[in-house]
Amino acid sequence: MGSFGLLGEHLGHSYSPRIHALLADYAYELFEVAPENLEDFLKNGDFPGMNVTIPYKKAVIPYCAELSDRAKAIGSVNTILRRTDGTLYGDNTDFFGFSHMLRESGVAVKGRKILVLGDGGAATTVRAVLKAEGASQIVTISRRGENNYENLHLHRDAEGIVNTTPVGMYPNNGAAPLDLSQFPALQGVWDLIYNPARTALMLQAEALGIPAFGGLKMLVAQAWAAAEEFVGHAIDKAVAAAAYRRIDAEMRNIALIGMPGCGKTTTSQALAELTGREVIDVDEQIVRLAGRSIPEIFASDGEEAFRAIETQALSEISKKSGVIISTGGGVVTRTWNLPLLQQNSAIVYLRRETESLATDGRPLSQSKGTAQLAAERLPLYEAWADHTVQAGSAIEAAQIIKEWIES
Repeated sequence: MGSFGLLGEHLGHSYSPRIHALLADYAYELFEVAPENLEDFLKNGDFPGMNVTIPYKKAVIPYCAELSDRAKAIGSVNTILRRTDGTLYGDNTDFFGFSHMLRESGVAVKGRKILVLGDGGAATTVRAVLKAEGASQIVTISRRGENNYENLHLHRDAEGIVNTTPVGMYPNNGAAPLDLSQFPALQGVWDLIYNPARTALMLQAEALGIPAFGGLKMLVAQAWAAAEEFVGHAIDKAVAAAAYRRIDAEMRNIALIGMPGCGKTTTSQALAELTGREVIDVDEQIVRLAGRSIPEIFASDGEEAFRAIETQALSEISKKSGVIISTGGGVVTRTWNLPLLQQNSAIVYLRRETESLATDGRPLSQSKGTAQLAAERLPLYEAWADHTVQAGSAIEAAQIIKEWIES
């Protein structure tokens, strides 16, 4: 019999094959099927089981000879097994996925009022979990429903928010479905989006001191539950936890910040050789966008024009996943660049003694001097960094970073 896999219409780059490879030892592929071919694939396809994603989670139900109680209650199937008699059995492991995400967050919903943003299939699953976990009031916020984005003031007492909408999802990073400052009683925010790792909604929550959690935990957990059905036995929780950590590390960019001349370019190249990741140099992207060298941009248009191009370049680069980003030394001088990096990157500060910094081809290092730049920027590097590495040789620094991201 053929391989397990993921059924959908337009799958693009899916993390599912990688997740399943980390969970168990079986073949897993992507099944891209057009709507007009769905019936034939379900009846005659060569698969022992598969996961199902949009737009087919409801469409597959008529072809299942039996549904689990959970799938019946939710009205959605995301896991199918082919039984020995050839018939299909439909289940829903998204329920377990969100339950696991909720438990792992450590923020209780029992006895609390929770807003669910969106009213699609994912919202149905979320509401079922919240009810099972004892939320006192579950309010669905939708664009056209009784409770909508025009009367959010009626729900200022909400203690939790779950986003099931695609607002803020790659490639439309930076958007948020609402302003969290409207909800002074919030205790937690859960966003089912996993790309970017930290949505604009999550970043605002963190800025307000509210615990926020992204959807990767749910994605891995629902795959874990499905994998157990595929192999017919339990998979240790430690295996699933290790799979989550590995996927999270692989998806995160590594963004290098630090003074001009501290070795970001050479360290990023050394890190690329150690990890196999692509390197993207922000300064090189600026030159491509402007069609001129950086000294020429400074000479003709000044620093503000350069910083605007820098932000433009960074806004696109930072949407990527799993790459190494080598930034310019002054990226930290514009506060709006921080959330661009934070959404998908682990930020590493390469620290080097000021007197050893190169200044060739660096307009501000030459005009202001490295001592003045250091006084202005060192506190910012420290504040932005998730991790700090004393920049010795590029190879040594790269090895330290590799060990940190893989720990």
